[in-house]
Amino acid sequence: MTKLEELSALLVNELHEFNKNIEKLESISQQLNDLKVKMDVSEYKALIIDHQKQMAIHKNMMESFESRFNAKIDQAKIYPTWAVVVFIVCIILIIILVSYLILT
Repeated sequence: MTKLEELSALLVNELHEFNKNIEKLESISQQLNDLKVKMDVSEYKALIIDHQKQMAIHKNMMESFESRFNAKIDQAKIYPTWAVVVFIVCIILIIILVSYLILT
């Protein structure tokens, strides 16, 4: 019988400790639920604003480069005008010369 009494006393003791631990966990959980955490994001906000300004400047620079590049492409010619005129004149002269030689 003494063994049974010892085991039951031990079991009661363990249950009592378990209940105390449960109460502690409940109180800690309640404290965590009541705790309100505020984050200070003012430093990050300033960094984000600075980054946005830099990105806007970069975007404007890219747009101006694109517009200048497109203007250069629109103005670009494969051959200069004088070279095209000289080529056409040469072709006309060759045709006239060949037709003169064939007809004579």
